[in-house]
Amino acid sequence: MSTTTILAPAVQRVSSLIGDLFGKALMVAGLILIIGLIGLQTGHGGLTDALKLLVSPVEASIAEAGSSVEQPEATALTPRMQGALDFVSRRYRVAGDALLPIFVTAQMTGRELHLDPLLIIAVIGVESGFNPFSQSGYGAQGLMQVVPRFHADKLPEEADPTAFLDPVINVQVGARVLRESINRMGGLEEGLQQFGGAVNDPARRYASKVLAEKLRLEQAILRLRTT
Repeated sequence: MSTTTILAPAVQRVSSLIGDLFGKALMVAGLILIIGLIGLQTGHGGLTDALKLLVSPVEASIAEAGSSVEQPEATALTPRMQGALDFVSRRYRVAGDALLPIFVTAQMTGRELHLDPLLIIAVIGVESGFNPFSQSGYGAQGLMQVVPRFHADKLPEEADPTAFLDPVINVQVGARVLRESINRMGGLEEGLQQFGGAVNDPARRYASKVLAEKLRLEQAILRLRTT
């Protein structure tokens, strides 16, 4: 599996804003240095007031930019999800940095759709083994093996057909398909069976496989907490 990290949009925005803050901080430092040197040469105490007038708008701008930065808690993994990430990283031999945007997306999308994010992670494990480029003979693609011809309507407007191989988009779309299946079928196991294309299996083997994977994740998290 490629370990190229696809950063979530929230992470990119934070990086951009941090760079903006740094640039403005350098501007403040430069103003202080220049005006301080002028004050020493001329002996004008009134330059202190001028300094305040010049610096205040910049400080206000920095404060405004800082207030718009999303707090780390907005995209930070919960301890439960971090434990699951550590387990998956070891089990599937995938770098944690490559898994992070996948887990953040599962956590955020799970909250939005009222799905347990560990269920989403379990489906990914069963469907693709965390290989974002996985494709089946039936045409299913990506982490959650979404079939493009059935779910192209769920893609963002600007996305092209290859977007199903984008890990973040695939999880967002796949989780919505799963939520729809559960709602349509009236239960978790029934919904999983439809998601896996196995509605007519009375043994519900697909659902059992996903739920067993989810149980392994939960047990691994518990072990990590007690060590």
